[in-house]
Amino acid sequence: MVAPSNSNVAITRLSAVEWRGRQQAHVERMRQWLDPHQERATRGEKHPVWDFLFSYYAFRPAWLRQWHPGPDVLLEGESAREFLRWPEYRETDEGVQLDLSRLPDKRRIFVQWLLDLLTAMKARPAFFGCHGLHEWAMVYRQSPQEIRHNAWPLRFDADGIAAVVERGSLSCTHFDAFRFFTAPAVPLNRNQPSRESVPALEQRGCLHANMDLYKWAFKLAPYTPSDLLADCFELAREIREVDMRASPYDLRSLHFDPIPIETPAGRSEFEQFQRQFSLRADALRTRLMELCQRLLVRNEHGANL
Repeated sequence: MVAPSNSNVAITRLSAVEWRGRQQAHVERMRQWLDPHQERATRGEKHPVWDFLFSYYAFRPAWLRQWHPGPDVLLEGESAREFLRWPEYRETDEGVQLDLSRLPDKRRIFVQWLLDLLTAMKARPAFFGCHGLHEWAMVYRQSPQEIRHNAWPLRFDADGIAAVVERGSLSCTHFDAFRFFTAPAVPLNRNQPSRESVPALEQRGCLHANMDLYKWAFKLAPYTPSDLLADCFELAREIREVDMRASPYDLRSLHFDPIPIETPAGRSEFEQFQRQFSLRADALRTRLMELCQRLLVRNEHGANL
């Protein structure tokens, strides 16, 4: 267990003009991703790549649009009282800010678990040899009716997909990907991840583990600074695109060129993406760890600083 240490806390004061500007900038940043999604939803149109970010990750678009400053930021001006609709905020004579003492014990337990997980991942070597085969394992030996995105064509028939899976080496370390493997694919995986083994197996080279930084960011809301939440969402979105380009689905009609991981060149391209994403995720992981540490710091009287 990682024990947080006390530190002197500096408060950042934002005038109404300053925080309104940051709030509007956040809304505009999120619109580029949220507006197309909501337009598709209005039309009843499904998208095999982007819908995942709003169905698997259960954070509503309306919540993503909301701006929060993060801990130790004081919002000045009468209009800052709008944040009091969230119970995590408090009003002082000087303005409105998050009140860390309102973090319930149940959430503190989760924050400590998350900090331990992220710390273990940071210390563990990244693995870049999975070659993106998890999406292939999710359709391995399935009938056309069973395939999840069966409205979209596959690049290979069932035997071709099976050959790629069986010729490769399934080595998925991420439980929430592994649990979607087909029954015939499960015993082919080098690891047998479980919910309980997540802290022991989660590693920094995994696309899904790095996408999940977005999940961890929104699970800490509204304490998460919105710029961190948006950065994690942006990374998750880019990873999701690569994930599906490396899949057996043929999505060229949606302008997603395949990454042919069934070839040496494709596997090399996929690994380069893994390494780039891992570096970006490392920086976001550090910011999430710092947030967890801040949420867990208490003074000797048991109240958050």
